[in-house]
Amino acid sequence: MKPSEFAALVALLDDPDAEVYNTISNKLVDEGGQLVPLLENTWERTDDKLLKSRVEDVLHRIRFKNALDGLTRWVETGCADLLEGAVYVTQYQYPDVHYSVIDNFIGKVKQKVWLELNETLSALEKIKVLNHILYDSFGFRGNVDNFFSPNNNFINQLIETKKGGPVLMSLFYSLVAQRLGMPVFCVSLPRNFLVAYQNRCHAVASGKPDGKFILFYINPFNQGAVLGHKDIEQFLLQNNIDPKDEYFLPCDNRTAILQLLGSLLIAYKKVGQNEKIDDIKAFLQALVK
Repeated sequence: MKPSEFAALVALLDDPDAEVYNTISNKLVDEGGQLVPLLENTWERTDDKLLKSRVEDVLHRIRFKNALDGLTRWVETGCADLLEGAVYVTQYQYPDVHYSVIDNFIGKVKQKVWLELNETLSALEKIKVLNHILYDSFGFRGNVDNFFSPNNNFINQLIETKKGGPVLMSLFYSLVAQRLGMPVFCVSLPRNFLVAYQNRCHAVASGKPDGKFILFYINPFNQGAVLGHKDIEQFLLQNNIDPKDEYFLPCDNRTAILQLLGSLLIAYKKVGQNEKIDDIKAFLQALVK
């Protein structure tokens, strides 16, 4: 869109006629993310409250549409890249976040862990090294002080603050571990979210997960605490949850992102940002089609 055309459209954004506003705003939204910097600049330079409000609305709709389109494509192409799904969720709130920046940071963490590993280490010893780098060297922590903050679900905020919620911490943990060749996968446990270290030989031979061949579980939100099968059983018993096989098995990437969105939905409800709830429900719907 040419600058002159953009200026002409923005000049009509505060038109009192609702039909005119709807037509103009829809055209701006259709143009997509390329207009975000121009719209943000317009918002900063005007003192007109109505124009500010309408620019905010257009920006919100653009961010929502871009994130929804991204998640839809991610589903249609098989949900192969877990990080890609997490980045699309983040771009709903932080549209300037780029996949490559997050990917590069994970690569740096991976490299630092790799320097401390050797082929003689057992699976548990490798996890101890990973935990040391993540929690001692980088200072990652579960955000227990502000558990329901929406930022606990955005991966750029996890990197910036080193704090996150259970789902995001587990996603990040599994992404780093898998870069290192460790068979560590997310587990969608009710009221919690963990990762499992699977027996590599069985995973290759069978082609499907089996709870009997999980070496152990890890709680990334709790400093990488290692758990056994009986610990999961006890957790379910204490919370009056009937045990199911799926609670002990790795989940697929789609399920992991569904859980991340579910966590974000709860966070928005808790902090009273009800205007965003319908957006998150639309994202969830896109993933379950």
